[in-house]
Amino acid sequence: MNFRLIFSAILLAGLLGTAAAEKKGKKMIELPDVFNGGFNGTLAESELRNEAARMRRMHQLPFTLEEWKPDELRSRIWKSLGVSVDHSVPLKMKITKTIQLDGYKIHNLSYQSRPGVRVTGNLYVPDGKGPFPAVINLHGHWEQGRLAGRIQQRGHILAKSGYVCLAVDAFGTGERCPEHGKFVSHGGLLGGATFQFGETLMGLQLADNMRGIDLLCSLPYVQKDKIGACGASGGGNQTMWLAAMDERIKAAVPVVSVGTFESYILCYNCLCEVLPDGLTFTEEAGVLALVAPRALMTVNGIFDANAAFNPAQTRISVDEARRIFRAYGVPDNIRQVVMEERHAFSPLAQRAMLGWFEKHLKGIGSGEPAENLPEYEILPESDLMVYRVGRRPSDVVSLPEYIREKEAYWKKHAVFSKEKLRSILRLEPLTIRQSRAFTPRQGWERIGLIASDGRLAPIIFKAPAKGGRKVVIFGAPYLKSTLLFSPMIRELVQNGIGILLIDLWGSGENDLRLDTSYRDRFYNRSLMWLGKNLQGKWVEDFLLAETWLKDRLPGAEIAAAGFRDSVPAACMYAALRSGKTDLYLEMAPLSMGYSPEVSRRFGQGFIVPGILTCGDLPVLQKKAGGKVYYFGTIK
Repeated sequence: MNFRLIFSAILLAGLLGTAAAEKKGKKMIELPDVFNGGFNGTLAESELRNEAARMRRMHQLPFTLEEWKPDELRSRIWKSLGVSVDHSVPLKMKITKTIQLDGYKIHNLSYQSRPGVRVTGNLYVPDGKGPFPAVINLHGHWEQGRLAGRIQQRGHILAKSGYVCLAVDAFGTGERCPEHGKFVSHGGLLGGATFQFGETLMGLQLADNMRGIDLLCSLPYVQKDKIGACGASGGGNQTMWLAAMDERIKAAVPVVSVGTFESYILCYNCLCEVLPDGLTFTEEAGVLALVAPRALMTVNGIFDANAAFNPAQTRISVDEARRIFRAYGVPDNIRQVVMEERHAFSPLAQRAMLGWFEKHLKGIGSGEPAENLPEYEILPESDLMVYRVGRRPSDVVSLPEYIREKEAYWKKHAVFSKEKLRSILRLEPLTIRQSRAFTPRQGWERIGLIASDGRLAPIIFKAPAKGGRKVVIFGAPYLKSTLLFSPMIRELVQNGIGILLIDLWGSGENDLRLDTSYRDRFYNRSLMWLGKNLQGKWVEDFLLAETWLKDRLPGAEIAAAGFRDSVPAACMYAALRSGKTDLYLEMAPLSMGYSPEVSRRFGQGFIVPGILTCGDLPVLQKKAGGKVYYFGTIK
């Protein structure tokens, strides 16, 4: 059995139930390839890497403060985040429990970030009247959030070193998980669902963290002008953005998290670290430069497995940002520390953090690492919970609850227009630069197209039966072998309807990886950084296929078809066409909104920032104006 049939057996068993199909005696559909061999994704990868490299070179920072426009950059970042902060909303801090330890205490608390949204956290407070400098302690991708022992560490260390420390749960983690006491990740399509109505997980985290600074500033025992921030990995990412966007942060220590935006392309990152359009208007050096003239120290490990946080990438951003620090006259206020460590906030990094805060928040020492760390004990996670398991009040909304409320709003207030949809999809006009027909096989014409943007589009075409004019453009999001038992294709063929099947961008013969999650996790995240999205790329493929079809079969009655991940693209393409367009949809999601089942079964290629503000799938299907034929749905 060859490679493709092995892949087919694996994927079909999970997605289509091939065993059941074979038991019923269904005949395998013959779907020939266009080319003699796959391209292993090199075309899509090269496109993304080259675009990112070009973008980075276009975002050099100036040498003078007269040219530096930090307020304009912050305004542009807020626009991409899709979130705002209202500092006038009452914090309504509630302390549910206080734990007294040797020399400090811990308050289990919550506060209101925005109306109806509360943040859970722990406040570590040294004994005494103060006032003390303070640090907000931001956690990385730990399902337990701020309860995890490695997050606690910094709270204990900082409190015993004379700092008030606030640790908070990021939206969707810790005590803000969907079900209280059952810890899960906020990544994937759960966090990605916020993008669908124009917000970002990064923006929501930033807003919560800024309100955390509001909380620290409201406490009489905190020095309001001596506040720092620290975190590792995803928490380091939050630290960088918080320090850049909130000038109340006087010293920041992002650990194993800073690199370049260019290095994020085709690397592993959570959606909470994605800034849509980010690389179209700045690089990570610009974000670091927003911290100037305040103090910033990055920490990296030379054994970090994530290439995005390689010390060499960090050096690029730090050296570029130092221009702005130098222009302010404080070149030493930015520092990169490289350690023989892996991806962690190690004791060495903790000592470096203490030394940096001692200098910039207490005015003590030179900023070199502290000699020793105080001793402490990690507490059971249950001790630090704000609420007893299962007793979380309703005003501590979970991420799914927040998402559903937003989706309900946009279901009533979405405004559809073709111009708006084109803008959301970031469509670019394409023409056919080259077309070549190959020897037909198994009753299919085989055509290779090269578009004006350089993309390769493999097409197989079966003309409608004699006297027929209807042709369905079918966007294939996987290898053709995943469609070998497709009831939709079988019915189209039996009814004499023509089929134009195109392997979509980064899919099928353009990308033969076994790991289908790769395309969704890396390609769409990378495209969003570059101001595009995967569904938009696929709609362009539908339009390209239509251009070829109109030349091959003038006057054809065109319909559209999608399978699983390409269903949204088929609906969007149909909604953009003039006249009525029938839709054929197999294993179709019924909404672009969040549901546990869709989140479980679909990848990040499903995300289209802002799509629900224009209209959900039922709206798009209605705008298409034709009949909708379903061959299995996913709610």
